Amino acid sequence: MAGRLPILLSLLTWAILWELATRIAGSTMFPPLSTILLTVGDVVQLKSFQTALVVTARAFVIGMALALVVGIPVGALMGRFSAADKILNVWVNIFISAPLTAVVPALMPLLGIGETTVVATVFLFAVWVIIIDTREGIQGVSPSLVEMARSNGATRFQMFWKILLPSAMPEVMTGVRLGVVRGVKGVIIGQIVIALVGFGALFETYLQTFQMTRFWALVLVVFSLGFVLVELVGLLEKRLTFHAKSR
Repeated sequence: MAGRLPILLSLLTWAILWELATRIAGSTMFPPLSTILLTVGDVVQLKSFQTALVVTARAFVIGMALALVVGIPVGALMGRFSAADKILNVWVNIFISAPLTAVVPALMPLLGIGETTVVATVFLFAVWVIIIDTREGIQGVSPSLVEMARSNGATRFQMFWKILLPSAMPEVMTGVRLGVVRGVKGVIIGQIVIALVGFGALFETYLQTFQMTRFWALVLVVFSLGFVLVELVGLLEKRLTFHAKSR
């Protein structure tokens, strides 16, 4: 509890400053925090919010699942074979440093204006960091472990599943956690750019009708959901990497 005290004080200071500043300014664009918090309860009970939550969660889960299915094997391939690393590394670095938000509109002519484009956006935001961290983890596996497995006749699948992946788990889970953070950004950015599905449609509706209290309430809800999701992945990371860190 003592370790979290600075965080709580920081959040409390931010809340007090928001409340005072908005009451002094009296702007309809930035309602007081107390009013926003009261509105959160109303927003989460709306049918439109619950529908948007389902659509957003579905796009996020599918996009992240694709990023994991592609990212971990490709990262392992790059970490294990130098030829694959030389060929693919340049493309991974290009895409991880590219402003992917600008790519989303280019996806719409190919995938349509809908959920498929949002899924692709989540995938593009998350996959590259998973590839890089998995690659680093595989390259850091002790050669003696690999040699021991090889001398005992381990197949390539057994080598990957029983030696390489468990030993590289700390870096893999770091990549997954960062991928989740980027995936949350991707699903919201994708929906905002398309502005027809999920939370993006709600944000657009609230802005166009000047329902700013509901707009900021939705912002708080989205931030909270993202924070809880990342914390849960962090807990999973600690459990899965406890033994691997002693390698």
